Amino acid sequence: MKNSIALMTFAFITVSLLGGDTALAADGEAAASTAAGLKGIGGGIGAGLAAVGAGIGIGLIGGNAVQAIARQPEMTGPIGTNMIITAALVEGVALFAVVVGLLGIIAS
Repeated sequence: MKNSIALMTFAFITVSLLGGDTALAADGEAAASTAAGLKGIGGGIGAGLAAVGAGIGIGLIGGNAVQAIARQPEMTGPIGTNMIITAALVEGVALFAVVVGLLGIIAS
């Protein structure tokens, strides 16, 4: 439940700040400058939240794996393998999110 709320909040912030080129000022140049600035802010926030989310996710994976190994030491191999695969998937998604956020900064 917490993860889905955090994901929806992240998506809303990213889309709202990166999504629109709506005129926020009466002057054309000022509006373009403001929209570019908001895109940069949105990209930075998106990249930062992706890094924080990956850190939290990998921390939870590692902590739960250590607990599982403490309960069943004979399953160290399979638990470690599953932990590494899951952490790699989390890191891959975070890398894509950081790249998209940085593209938002560069493209503005």
